[in-house]
Amino acid sequence: MPGITQITPFVMTHDLDGSLRFFCEILGFTCGFQMENYAFIRQPDGALRLMEVAPDCDIGAQIIYVDCDDVDAFYAALKPKLDTLDSTRVRAPFDQPYRQREFHVKDPDNCLLMFGTEIAAAR
Repeated sequence: MPGITQITPFVMTHDLDGSLRFFCEILGFTCGFQMENYAFIRQPDGALRLMEVAPDCDIGAQIIYVDCDDVDAFYAALKPKLDTLDSTRVRAPFDQPYRQREFHVKDPDNCLLMFGTEIAAAR
């Protein structure tokens, strides 16, 4: 049976240009394709699809979990740009009881991006 090569979540936005600036300038994505109300953005090992919807469209709660090799190093690399955001939109790395070390960032439409790395099991 053929396998899945990639799963690419759609992130709804009320402002495509603003979301593109956030994901590309702050989080280091690159835009592979853009048209009127849609953009495909990617990192080396992952991608998202941004879809602009009408201002009166209820986006609802959106959460995306992004697995990282080293969440602390990734946070450190992004920190200068994360520091330009309102402090209520960023949560520095911390340990979760479910054995993940994470940091959190909210995009301009309050989509919660959770970046995480598994904490090695105690021996």
